[in-house]
Amino acid sequence: MLSACSVTPKKYDANKPVGPQVHETITGIDAGAGIMASTQKAIPAYGLKQQNWQLQTSSTAAMCSQLEKSIKYKQPIVVTAWQPHWMFKKYPIKFLKDPKGVYGKSEQINTVARKGFQKDNPGAYKFFQQFKWNSNMMGDVMYANFKGADPQKTAKKFIKDHPKEVAKWTEGVPDGHGKQVRMTYVTWDDAIASTNVTAQILRDKGYKVTISAMEAQPEWASIARGSADVTTAAWLPVTSGPLYQKFKNQVEVVGVNCPGAKVGLAVPKYMKNINSIEDLKK
Repeated sequence: MLSACSVTPKKYDANKPVGPQVHETITGIDAGAGIMASTQKAIPAYGLKQQNWQLQTSSTAAMCSQLEKSIKYKQPIVVTAWQPHWMFKKYPIKFLKDPKGVYGKSEQINTVARKGFQKDNPGAYKFFQQFKWNSNMMGDVMYANFKGADPQKTAKKFIKDHPKEVAKWTEGVPDGHGKQVRMTYVTWDDAIASTNVTAQILRDKGYKVTISAMEAQPEWASIARGSADVTTAAWLPVTSGPLYQKFKNQVEVVGVNCPGAKVGLAVPKYMKNINSIEDLKK
């Protein structure tokens, strides 16, 4: 009779090259995400292509699951990452420096609306102009959702806990009296957070808000053709840049709702000698 034995996963070894330890693989997310396109550019830009580095497509949930497993056993891993996101609250991870600027210096999360939305619904438009929060607020909402809370209930709790902010966002915004607002978003954690919070605030003001989840391309196309009114999840200038360039004549940037966002590659903090994308070649 054979007895089962457990195999302890190999921990990160700072004295060995990182590439072979992660099988020259960057763990990514959905293929259509802007960060994936940037990473495909980063691989040759940093000379990683010559070492046969590759980008693995998965999903946000799968990537985070693999990150959690790796951290549990102190294994090496390189992932696509962005902030605000709850992963930076839950896991001890750090961004890698990007000296070549492939991912851009800084991203801003913008609200984008269809042409004519301001004229058709000036009250809701005014609210979206005034809606500005920060990565800490958004991160708290995202983390609550991650832990299993219903996004609509999380939004209601956030509104209850932040009366001063909500008062600023709704200052001068008239009651909606049932006027329709059609929101659209990609099912990324930040988009789920901002969409549900803004939708609930408008509902509390008497607007009839519908929210529709889509992939990134259909999301922008729906706003451009007028079948949706607005999204609060446009990462510019890099992540959503190609879609903005495609539809810029049919949409309008209402304004920045979360400044100082960031995208790039990240590793666990115990990989102390890996601090730049250039270090992946070591």
